[in-house]
Amino acid sequence: MSNENKTIHEFDFNLICEYFSNVERQGPGSPEATLKALSFIDNLADNSRIADLGCGTGGQTMILAENAPGQITGLDLFPEFINIFSRNTKQSDLSDRVKGVVGSMDDLPFGKESLDLIWSEGAIANIGFKKGLNYWNGFLKKDGYVALTYESWFTDDRPAEIEKFWLDAVPEMNTISHNISVLQKAGYRLVAAFTLPETCWTEHYFSPCSKIQDEFLKKHTGSKTAEELIAGQRHEKVLYDKYKEFYGYVFYIGKKI
Repeated sequence: MSNENKTIHEFDFNLICEYFSNVERQGPGSPEATLKALSFIDNLADNSRIADLGCGTGGQTMILAENAPGQITGLDLFPEFINIFSRNTKQSDLSDRVKGVVGSMDDLPFGKESLDLIWSEGAIANIGFKKGLNYWNGFLKKDGYVALTYESWFTDDRPAEIEKFWLDAVPEMNTISHNISVLQKAGYRLVAAFTLPETCWTEHYFSPCSKIQDEFLKKHTGSKTAEELIAGQRHEKVLYDKYKEFYGYVFYIGKKI
């Protein structure tokens, strides 16, 4: 029985990878938001070491590499994303400074206090905001930076429908002020926090995804998993349109004390 489950599980991951490998971003964000966050980080030089954790296919990693000095390692759990990541680095002539590795955000392959900057867009929820910030701290040099986006509530109260949807997905999700306090307790000074504009969701995430959904369903006709994946994606967009004043992604930038 376990073998059968494993196969189904792998199939899910394969489908998810295939779907998201057709779009530049695997979550809300934009080149402008990446650059705005980068503008708060002032310690980078040619010998700096940067890690982009949960990098996906590397949309934001390429922006970083084109606008910041240093050696960058992109890390993601999915080998297929890293294959695409490596292709992207070659096409952008960045292979000498940027490399992709398959790995987990909660078991990093770096030396202690070896990194100048840890970057992570839309991924820390996979291991938990508090856990990630505390664990990653040990890999940063003193005065090193962390810059990440994370799902956050904009209000203290929100409608039950959207609260249930997000707390099922991200049980730890909380308000911006609470998240800043978690960041400070994890050993960082807050440098900046800003909300990603709506276009990071609509123009840079939902719109490119909606363009590939019909084709994806056609390719996987009869696959219940594929149908559920697309239904979930479409439902998320409906909820965003309805409730976007209550939540979104926030960029948190901290400096290790």
